Amino acid sequence: MYDGVCVLCSRSIRFIARHDGAANFRFVPLQSPYGRHLAERVGISISNPETFVAILDGVAAFRSDAALGILSRLPGFAWTSVLRRVPRPLRDGIYNLIARNRYRWFGRTDQCRLPAPGLAARVIEEIPPDEVA
Repeated sequence: MYDGVCVLCSRSIRFIARHDGAANFRFVPLQSPYGRHLAERVGISISNPETFVAILDGVAAFRSDAALGILSRLPGFAWTSVLRRVPRPLRDGIYNLIARNRYRWFGRTDQCRLPAPGLAARVIEEIPPDEVA
């Protein structure tokens, strides 16, 4: 799950998709119906999201754990798993600094941008029927 109006977040999603040749990752913008549904389930604020979430092996990962979990699963980036040895408070401190300033440093859009055609099939915006309860 990612902030669809954040330029840095959108670029990160395109980076992941470009390096994920096996198309293992799916993406959910927080501003979509499914994103709002999932955000509520994991306790993320939609009006002021401070982290993205990665569901890895069925478990929600946040902040630097999410970023490193994703990177370490991409071909050529397995080496990033060594960064998990850095204490989480330090990793998350750096992550939080970037998250707090991401709109100022990288910009934001007025609405969630449409994904590129090759990425569109991997973006899930509507709640799947099996999750409606």
